[in-house]
Amino acid sequence: MAKGYPRGLSRGRPNTQEIIRQVVRVRDVQVTVAGLTGVGFGTAVIGDIPEGNLLFLGAVSYLTFTGPGSANLQDNFDGDYAIGTAPTADATLAGAEVDIIASTALGAATAEVSPRARGTHAVAVTGTVLDNTDNSLELNLNLLIDDANIDANGIVMRANGEVILTYIVLGDD
Repeated sequence: MAKGYPRGLSRGRPNTQEIIRQVVRVRDVQVTVAGLTGVGFGTAVIGDIPEGNLLFLGAVSYLTFTGPGSANLQDNFDGDYAIGTAPTADATLAGAEVDIIASTALGAATAEVSPRARGTHAVAVTGTVLDNTDNSLELNLNLLIDDANIDANGIVMRANGEVILTYIVLGDD
């Protein structure tokens, strides 16, 4: 344990803390989904992580997605979401697109509102060191909507919930 009084240490700069617990509040984040042909996909930045080499310990998310009330999105839409350090550019979630929260099924929506979906980090990424020494990594919310549920581009979905991350900053260059 570091020297100093606990309350003061807990309020210090994140990169001086031993284990960091970061809560990212997701409030009406707009994810524009392209879904004219095939599976719909979209991405939005929901936050940043500190600069340095980050030893990733784990993450949990609780998110709900709401549609715009469009005829181009079925009321009972279904899909998946993931959170990663890279945005998705296609209808597949893999690699850095899922390195924080693994691909998580939403479950069928009701009146264009998905159930609250709990996502967790992939066990394989626990203990991974993320290189953010150039401070370029961000948290990307990646969303897929099933092909049969969407038939237009530019559908704006709103995401609400929270993402809880834990990591250790191992230093910077």
